[in-house]
Amino acid sequence: MVSVDTISWYLLVSTVMIIFGTVRLLLVRDLLARLIALDVTGIGVLLALVALAARSESSDPVLQALVITGLVIAVAFTGLGAVLIRRIEGLREDGGGGDRS
Repeated sequence: MVSVDTISWYLLVSTVMIIFGTVRLLLVRDLLARLIALDVTGIGVLLALVALAARSESSDPVLQALVITGLVIAVAFTGLGAVLIRRIEGLREDGGGGDRS
């Protein structure tokens, strides 16, 4: 069993990660930095779910399944976001993406 102090520590770290990620997301204009800030916020949320799953004697399988699903979604979201950022930056370099004939 995980001690209450360890769970509190994980919840504190996850809260700090969520706050830092959200503040960075709101303060920065660079798209890649925003994507990374969103990833940090998501990791903080997943860490909070892990801490909540470890509260009892036996781990909650529903929360564990949510964390695994969240990891898969985060990886897919990061890949899609990186492709979209690259495409947006390419359009900006080409001059706005007007008629390409």
